[in-house]
This record gives sequence, C-alpha cells and structure tokens, in this order.
Amino acid sequence: MSARATYYCIDIEANGPVPGLYDMVSLGAAIVAPASNGFLEVAEKLYLEIRPQAPRYDASSAAIHGLDMDRLQKEGLPRAEALRQLNAWVKKTKRKGTDCVFVGHNAPFDWSFISWTYAAENIPNPFGYKALCTKSLAAGILNIHWYETSKESLQCLLNLPPENSKFKHRADYDAAYQAEILIALFNRSEARP
Repeated sequence: MSARATYYCIDIEANGPVPGLYDMVSLGAAIVAPASNGFLEVAEKLYLEIRPQAPRYDASSAAIHGLDMDRLQKEGLPRAEALRQLNAWVKKTKRKGTDCVFVGHNAPFDWSFISWTYAAENIPNPFGYKALCTKSLAAGILNIHWYETSKESLQCLLNLPPENSKFKHRADYDAAYQAEILIALFNRSEARP
C-alpha cells in the first residue's frame, strides 16, 4: 500500500482557551505511517516544552497539565526555537512522496495554537491551513454523535487500552494515544492512508 500522507498527531497543553492571549506551553507529536508490513503504526515521537510569554494566565487551565511555570520560564524553549525544532523534525520524519497532515483530537483547539504561533513567529507552517480531527472522523466512521467522541468513549468503542491517568495531559502521551485512535479509526473504515 502506498501512503499519500504522513500523519502528525499533535497535542498541545495551554494556559488558557485561545492562542495569543494564552500560552501554548508544551507540544507532543506522534507519527502515524505504514510499517514495513504495510500496516499503520505509531512511529517517531517528539516532546517540547515552551517558555510562557502571553499576557494572560488561567490557573484552572494550567492545573490540567500541571507544568511548573517557574521552571518553564527558565528551561522552556522560546516559541520560535520550538517551532524550528518541530519543523526540522517534520522534515526529517516525513515519508518520501507524502504530504504532512496535522491530526488533533479536537483539532480546532490544537491547530489554532499551532497555526497562530507559526504566524506570530513568521515561520512557515509545514501543515498549512488544514487539520484532521479524530473526534469528527470518529463521529462519521462510527456513526455516533460528536458529543460521544471523548477519548474515554472511543477507548471503549474501539477496544483500546484505557489511558494511563499518570501520563494523561502530558502532550507526548496524549499525542501517542490519539495516534492509536487514528489507526483504529482507519482500520475500522478500511481507509487507505
């Protein structure tokens, strides 16, 4: 089977609901691509932590990811450097002859932060103006309502292992779990990547 896309499952953690006013403080990515046997697999992974700089901070949003803001101020990557590292990783990992596809579980949220940050830093966005949402994909493939597309619901419907609560809301873990959801949905639909 020849692949048309390299799927980049991306999860971000943020200090609030919208980009610009609030920070994206971590980014996790996991690739879904065909293995040598032709079946899709979760391949390379990436994790970046980003120095906060936005004017607003929502403590309830930050409590979800639990990242220490003082540590991120000292150790987090500047936004532009984080994007340069993401772009270098995408360039290195994109399968020959494929296009990059951004995948998010509730893609409008994650993609908005990614897209805004690329525009703010004036750095080319390898994903362009498109994103694949696993929630919407699941609603169509499984014939369920969008409100029934939480990871917990999909875990049951797709016979996936439960999320590990110790790692949930760490961006790289969430991206990898989302990659498993994408593979299960493609397998269920018998879609050709």
